[in-house]
Amino acid sequence: MSEIKNLNPQCIWSNFYALTQVPRPSGHLEKIQQFLLDFAVRVGVEAFKDPAGNIVMRKPASAGMENRKGVILQAHMDMVPQKTPESTHNFETDPIEPWIDGEWIKAKGTTLGADDGLGVAAIMAVMEDKTLKHGPIEALITADEETGMYGANDLPAGELQGDILLNLDSETWGKFVIGSAGGIDITATLDYQEADTDPQDAAVRITLKGLRGGHSGLEIHEGRGNANKLMVRVVREAIEQLDARLATWQGGNMRNAIPFKAEVVLTLPKENVEALKELTADWLDDFTDEYKQIESGIELTAEEVAVPQKEVPVEIQDNLINAIYGCYNGVVRMIPAYPDVVETSSNLAIINIGDGRAELQILARSSREDMKDYIVKTLESTFNMAGMKVETAGSYGGWDPNPDSEILHLLLREYKELFGEEGIVQVDHAGLECSIILGKYPHLDVVSLGPTLRSPHTTTERALIATADPFWTLLKKTLEDIPEK
Repeated sequence: MSEIKNLNPQCIWSNFYALTQVPRPSGHLEKIQQFLLDFAVRVGVEAFKDPAGNIVMRKPASAGMENRKGVILQAHMDMVPQKTPESTHNFETDPIEPWIDGEWIKAKGTTLGADDGLGVAAIMAVMEDKTLKHGPIEALITADEETGMYGANDLPAGELQGDILLNLDSETWGKFVIGSAGGIDITATLDYQEADTDPQDAAVRITLKGLRGGHSGLEIHEGRGNANKLMVRVVREAIEQLDARLATWQGGNMRNAIPFKAEVVLTLPKENVEALKELTADWLDDFTDEYKQIESGIELTAEEVAVPQKEVPVEIQDNLINAIYGCYNGVVRMIPAYPDVVETSSNLAIINIGDGRAELQILARSSREDMKDYIVKTLESTFNMAGMKVETAGSYGGWDPNPDSEILHLLLREYKELFGEEGIVQVDHAGLECSIILGKYPHLDVVSLGPTLRSPHTTTERALIATADPFWTLLKKTLEDIPEK
């Protein structure tokens, strides 16, 4: 693992490796906050934690560069905590175990945290380098981006002093993002009085796993299997054909990740157990064929378990299954002006049913406010028909593209001169904190960039080693050539 520290450029990879050794799952950031404050003291730059839990650093301009526009380098400190079923990793206490696999950096059994650890590592490299030429630089390292962009949402007005914001949270090298979708969390709940199970019944646990999962913004258009939406097909047929009853359901664990695993417990007459196992095997064949071009490791198993004492009442069960079946999931519409970019989508991320309560969590995204409202009302209508209470939270607007951005054209010019090819300008469906920060600091000139990552929010997350060096080269050159005020 320590070999990663010697990769080129060492200033990026050594800092990234150090970050992997500090637990930093969303919601548990005390250790990484202190780590960043201690780092700032060690390298001699001003730093503080603001009331939102963000870490702000300030580095004065190099001699003779005091009249340049101020640059804010921005990334988020938290990471998505996903692990493989066999992993015993504790994200609150254990370091990530990164390793080199050919061209890529990966992690053993967990997410890597390159989203957005590489952005933070680049900021650290800038802060500690005494040879760089640059104007005034601030670092804004935000808290809990992955769970609701809380650090950006609670960012105090008047805290930042810069004129340009470089967000370091994009995931394809050579692409410069100038716009992104907004999003909103939708939660549907229903409390119910549990029913007693029939003591003569059997119970079967059905487990669906092995799906790729993925980022619900960046990869929603790829048609990857959603474990909750696949599982409901199995459950509904078991209820209709085999007199099964729903006891519990757990599927997914992150609002912004496509769920790769779901597990239900069904009760049913003992004489129907074998038929349920056969039905499960048939659905596995169907899913394997249906997703043969997209998914390669689907597993669907059924095993007898102890009969639970309680289950969902029939009428509540049927309403919930209908709501899950009817819940829109996936791409709603592409951007008409950019037909390769998703405009609006919905991800049925988390289902928890049991102990007298059902809760479904969806993250909807759109680059248009009217379409965001449309998908919210679509989902709300579906859940209301099932008698569920629907609440929304964490709404943030889209980031409107500015193709005339001064910093964009500087980056494109530098990229062409350094690497001999044209950079690609794009709008992302993934949510970025830029829109929220712009809402508080509308004068900022903003672009997002970064090295290449793949499959963030999954245990196959990986960083392409070769893209870190040109990313660092471009960042240094751009800081050196920032225009005057």
